[in-house]
Amino acid sequence: MLRKRLITVLTFNNGVLFRTKLFQPDYRYTLNFVDAWSIDEIVVLDVTRGENSDRSAFFSVVRGLARRCFVPVTAGGGIRSAEDVGKYLAAGADKVTVNTGALQRPELITEIAHLYGTQCAVLSIDAKREADGAYQVYGSFGQEPTGRSPADWAREGARLGAGEILVTSIDRDGSLSGYDLELCRSVTEAVSIPVLICGGAGNWGHFVGGLREGGADAACTANIYHFTESSIKSAKTYLRNAGLLVR
Repeated sequence: MLRKRLITVLTFNNGVLFRTKLFQPDYRYTLNFVDAWSIDEIVVLDVTRGENSDRSAFFSVVRGLARRCFVPVTAGGGIRSAEDVGKYLAAGADKVTVNTGALQRPELITEIAHLYGTQCAVLSIDAKREADGAYQVYGSFGQEPTGRSPADWAREGARLGAGEILVTSIDRDGSLSGYDLELCRSVTEAVSIPVLICGGAGNWGHFVGGLREGGADAACTANIYHFTESSIKSAKTYLRNAGLLVR
């Protein structure tokens, strides 16, 4: 049985680390806490608005993390081509996550998988619950509805070559109220590849819910670490005591 993972997600706006809420930069932080915790992986996302944004500051962040952190680093933001992927990998990223670029041109997933392997291609799905109770995938920083359901898009992404799915609840982002387990299950039941869940974790119990009830392979979180001095080691001890196999 594969061990469950705990992953830290860091969002950057113009090279500055920010807490986000409902997909909007909410408060800035410093980066000096990252290498203090025994995390399994790090996901870094450039949320700077604009298709032609200058990402030089963010690439500096990726290079710095790759030098200092001895865990896999997944990076994303503005990826529209295999050339963009190459730049992230050259900066030190181990994997890339694609969202809007894949929605605009799904074959991008296949190109990444063919050139760098499926393990490199992480499909990021941002989803929101609509008034009728159904979930819809959104692109462009959660601003553009796509008409796709998260489960259908996850299935297509897996077919095209994605090695993992990162599913984020837009509604729960920054809420600290817990993962959207229904959203998580809809995706984990749709694909056989690993699913990473993000958006809403506020305590270690939420990790258990996402991993056990939601069926996720990894629990991702960002904002919780800005509100607690407890290390990830404490979270792993909690999960082991709950009967979950973790790294």
